[in-house]
Amino acid sequence: MAYTNLLTASPSDLRGKTQVPAKGRSGRAQLAGNEIFVLAVRSLLCLATLRLCGSVLLLIVTLSLTAQSQSRRPMAPADILRVATISDAQISPNGEWIAYTVSTVDGEATRSTIWIVRSTWESRSRTPTGTSPPDLIQRQPPARLLPAGWYGSNPRWSPDNRTIAFAAEREGSSGIWTITIDRGQPRFLVPVQSTNFFITYAGESFAWSPDGKSIAYVSAAEEVSTASEEKDDPIVIDRLQYKSRTALSDRRRTYIYYTPVDNPEPRQLTAGPYYDHALTFSPRGDEVVFLSNHEPDPDANNNSDIFAVDLHGQVRQITNTKGCEYEPAWSPDGKWIAYTATKREVTTIDSVAEDAHVWVIDAAGSGGRELAAAQDRRQRNPRWSPDGKLIFFLASDRGSSTIFSVTPSAGKARQVVGNAVDRDWLFASPGDLSRRSPSNQYQISNFSIAQKKNATRTLADGDPTSGSVVAFTLSTPTWPYEIWMQPSWAEAGRLSQHNEGLARNFAFSEPEEFTFRSFDGTPIQGWLIKPGGWREDRKYPLILSIHGGPHGMSGWALSANLQVAAARGYAVLYLNPRGSSGYGQKFSDGTLNEWGGGDYKDLMAGVDEALRRYSWIDQNRLGVTGSSYGGFMTNWIVTQTSRFKAAVAVASLSNLVSFYSTSLYQDLLHAEFGGFPWDNYDLLWQWSPLRYVRQAQTPTLFIHGEQDNDVHITQAEEMYMALKRRGVETALVRYPREGHAFREPSHRVDSLQRTLAWFDRFLK
Repeated sequence: MAYTNLLTASPSDLRGKTQVPAKGRSGRAQLAGNEIFVLAVRSLLCLATLRLCGSVLLLIVTLSLTAQSQSRRPMAPADILRVATISDAQISPNGEWIAYTVSTVDGEATRSTIWIVRSTWESRSRTPTGTSPPDLIQRQPPARLLPAGWYGSNPRWSPDNRTIAFAAEREGSSGIWTITIDRGQPRFLVPVQSTNFFITYAGESFAWSPDGKSIAYVSAAEEVSTASEEKDDPIVIDRLQYKSRTALSDRRRTYIYYTPVDNPEPRQLTAGPYYDHALTFSPRGDEVVFLSNHEPDPDANNNSDIFAVDLHGQVRQITNTKGCEYEPAWSPDGKWIAYTATKREVTTIDSVAEDAHVWVIDAAGSGGRELAAAQDRRQRNPRWSPDGKLIFFLASDRGSSTIFSVTPSAGKARQVVGNAVDRDWLFASPGDLSRRSPSNQYQISNFSIAQKKNATRTLADGDPTSGSVVAFTLSTPTWPYEIWMQPSWAEAGRLSQHNEGLARNFAFSEPEEFTFRSFDGTPIQGWLIKPGGWREDRKYPLILSIHGGPHGMSGWALSANLQVAAARGYAVLYLNPRGSSGYGQKFSDGTLNEWGGGDYKDLMAGVDEALRRYSWIDQNRLGVTGSSYGGFMTNWIVTQTSRFKAAVAVASLSNLVSFYSTSLYQDLLHAEFGGFPWDNYDLLWQWSPLRYVRQAQTPTLFIHGEQDNDVHITQAEEMYMALKRRGVETALVRYPREGHAFREPSHRVDSLQRTLAWFDRFLK
């Protein structure tokens, strides 16, 4: 373990260094205000040459802690715009470079650009036995790949590791561009048309051929219409799935195209009344695999299957199941295709109750087999190891999301990153792997794999990596997503520090995890964030925050909004009630046919448990909020109990009968409640908050986007009008141009400010 000499270090030396190893918040390596600390130490040395006595040591520690506390401040609503969104970690085939996307707010726009970082590491203290992690130093910091003024996303490496293809919009036109890693001028390749039609699990939009000479891509084409109506007045609706997320669906269908790279000449490979998407190139270069729904009425039956098309446009079907296939990925030898799939005949385009699992099928279309079924967790993003010996995938587990691997012949899933990641490393300099902690207290959002020639090892029993190098994006409850890498010969380490300023400037509150037994004995996991400046001798209000879905999952990732609420002086409680993913299929099915049944009881039991554990919470100052299904549950709660003194329902549902016919997800209630309103009206009305509005007493604020087709604004209007008529304190805030999740930066800040102001009014 390497230490920094604090008496001779310069301020730059101390950035990201560790004084002493420790656990928790006091052991984080990043000393905020270290310049003040170093100057103080040097001043003491100038005063005398005597040995440092106990009193001087105490003074040094005091100065350090004072500098640290003075440099950090509570997070305000506007500060949520300072969080850089790091995504799409793409490692080069030779494992030497990682390209990724960084999205930041620029005025009223969110800009995305591509960065690149070298994944080469130096080892200072490698142990011959390999029983302890080596101390690693990163050679080069990340750098922008694109020239000034350029924005782009979706970086994808050419097979020769020299060129990156990416998506960009320039001068009002969208397309695919290429750029070499020596950061030359981007070269335009081909235009790409998009559709606003909602395509679930849209997947990869373009891919290099194995020889690097061509690219297959997804683009839209205008559907031929025989209708004689004008475009705007009137509008004739003749299909079920006629809405997009924020408008009416256009008439464009998506198809598979192909073009050479050196002399672009686009050629359409597929056609028909379909939405072809999620493509991957065959390792032999002769076919492109993709997803499509070829049901007689795809709008009425969500059933995606895997297809392949050759370069002459001949299409063949690979899977033909009742369930949905997603995310196809060719094996390196071209013999197999890995994918994720569900098995139930009725599913939905959003918030699926059934956990998808990893499968593998012969490339000819026979012998489909489910892998790692015993894991009983929601799985996604299957990726082959470069040698074809393993399939890597992400799985959610008890608030965590991490990488696992399994052999194509099935067997037990093994954790790849897992316990190797210590959250304290996030506050050390990138590459500092001097400490480890046995915890999975983080979430990984995406990853990619490569194989370094100098870092391979023989696949042995218990080896979850097969010599691969994995690049991924990772977040913890007190640090946003950054780029990480795990070589096969070392533990994981962080490569980027785009959100370093957040850790230096803001005093994040660490969530405390707890588990309790609900009304029927079911174990429920929850977290509580203490209010900023917490003192044991004071009483604090509490906000219950409820996730969406209902099959979402709260857990070990940063929520800037919750941190702002804690900084405002609120304790924040969030839970994973039944219906949440990450706890197995039975748990995920816990809301079927009863939204607001067992999950409501879980939430109330969680509030009771928090009050029992934390005597400093004021039980007379409780608030509740949530978005989407969390908004539904907020509406449900205020009609079932008066214990909450304020509520904020965001993008909320109130009437399941009318929700069916106004939502983009017109199949959600069919999947969740086993039928349509004309078949089970009584059941849907039974679980509608609007039915019980006579019982509501809680002052409730409604926040909704005017163009939200996921949950139409009429859902908020129905509940608002009922409360208003009943004399309950209420208000409805409508946001123009916004859909289900707000995109305009000023609206994001405004909605958070209004939420906190509402709670301040009734809870403080």
